[in-house]
Amino acid sequence: MAYDEYRERGRDYIHQEERLLKILEYLQSRNQLSNSEICDLLNISRDTARRDIIKLVHEGGVIRTHGGIALPLLKEEIRAYKERVTSATKQKMLIAKAASEHIADGDVCFMDVSTTIQLLCGQLDKNLTVYTHSLDNAEALSAKSEININLLGGKFNHENRFFYDYDTAMQLNDVFFDKAFLGAAAIMEDGVYFANRNDALVKKLVSRRAREVFLLADFKKFNLTSPFKGLNFSEIDILITNQDAPKHSLLMLQDSGVEVIKVLEEEK
Repeated sequence: MAYDEYRERGRDYIHQEERLLKILEYLQSRNQLSNSEICDLLNISRDTARRDIIKLVHEGGVIRTHGGIALPLLKEEIRAYKERVTSATKQKMLIAKAASEHIADGDVCFMDVSTTIQLLCGQLDKNLTVYTHSLDNAEALSAKSEININLLGGKFNHENRFFYDYDTAMQLNDVFFDKAFLGAAAIMEDGVYFANRNDALVKKLVSRRAREVFLLADFKKFNLTSPFKGLNFSEIDILITNQDAPKHSLLMLQDSGVEVIKVLEEEK
């Protein structure tokens, strides 16, 4: 190796250590940096930035992200979030499975807008007639040829992914459901609440046109609030949840004649 090249590499090593410290300082305030941001901040080439990133990752100071780097703490936060989502999905799946056991061949059912009820739709394998205003439910049922799907029409609510039209909703008064499976945005002291007024109206109409009304709601819904009341407790027959309801809520539910079913996660 020529002396000049050796000397240049020696200077680059010293400069690299300085650059790495600066990158870490930037990350302390920003948590993550893109490759182009590193180039701009340090006025270095992409090749130099790539070498610096490789060294930081190898030493465990940072983790690779799509197009850049981040502090390991961010990775832990992402992992914790994924674990919470996985846990929540598992609990909702247990609620959905418990609800599916109450459905029989030939039932005419209403399936509400809810991630838990979407999971329920995915489990159905019986000959049923299903009414819904949820696009996600219709999609989950679309491959099930044994299920007669009736998707209510109207204007599409992009945020909550349901259709609504007043005249179409009023047609629910001409249908009698064996079972209605409803979700909840919040369970408050005087009933079940929802985020959208039109959606709350659909719940109210359906609850009055069903032989049995099932409320599928995870425990967290007891700690939330929402603006529009859709159901009184007296309009619910069965609540399926994943933990014990708060004592005061449980008393109100029991006084209203609601059967509370708590699903338990299977022990490993």
